[in-house]
Amino acid sequence: MLFGDVSVMSESGILLLDKPVGLSSNAALGRAKRVLGLRKAGHTGTLDPLASGLLVLCFGEATKVAGFLLDSDKTYLAEVFLGATTETDDAEGEIVRRRPVPVLDDDRIESALARFRGPIEQVPPMYSALKQGGERLYRLARRGEVVERPPRPVVIHELQLQSRQGERLRLAVRCSKGTYIRSLARDLGEALGCGAHLSALRRTRSAPFDVADAVTLEALPALERDAARSLLQPADRALVHLPAVRLSEESAARLLMGQRLAHLAEQASGLVRVYGPDKFLGIGEADGAGGLKPKRLIRTAAT
Repeated sequence: MLFGDVSVMSESGILLLDKPVGLSSNAALGRAKRVLGLRKAGHTGTLDPLASGLLVLCFGEATKVAGFLLDSDKTYLAEVFLGATTETDDAEGEIVRRRPVPVLDDDRIESALARFRGPIEQVPPMYSALKQGGERLYRLARRGEVVERPPRPVVIHELQLQSRQGERLRLAVRCSKGTYIRSLARDLGEALGCGAHLSALRRTRSAPFDVADAVTLEALPALERDAARSLLQPADRALVHLPAVRLSEESAARLLMGQRLAHLAEQASGLVRVYGPDKFLGIGEADGAGGLKPKRLIRTAAT
């Protein structure tokens, strides 16, 4: 498997951060930027302050691959509290209704979970950053306004009950982009007839990255700048799902000048990772007949 060398571009790369509870994604990004001494950065899918776990941060030229990570599947461990619904669909909001929790055996819980596996339509929470009429939904919610939100298609690839303790269900979820675990908890509560809200959430994976490989926000500031930057992973590690194409020095130079290439030996089709003789060049688009044009090039230091 081919990967670019992050050592030749120490100001670019992907940092895997284990975000703690109680901190916004933007605040976590800000702290990481200060430790690394880098300005150009962005995260690839926010985590609410309530949530902990994997936050994938892109720095420098690696921000050019952030869109691919936004589209990736995510995996979570979620805790759902039965019998109480909140205004935010999670534990940060005020409880708006309490209901008794019926007697639930594993079969009944499994039957309810099965309704949410696969492609589903999901109504996003009022307290979300989605826009309606040009304004963020959470701004409307803070003014006491509740508007109808059109359901959005998402895919729940995996949804399994891990354990149960009293009114708390612990779930493992793997889902597509755009899925709100808060909405899933809310809807599951309704399916069980007692209401529910999300009481805890941890992201364990944002394909292709895993939280086991992440640095904690507590450990990061203890590192010297060079040591912190050594944790940056090459941008092309975000693109392992794309086929790789390696070019000669001459072809690489032409592609970097924005020229379309023809008559390549590789017959790949669609988006590809493109490499020169000694470095990752970026993303290209292949036509399936030996043609290749630049799509998103990565500026790297010379080796």
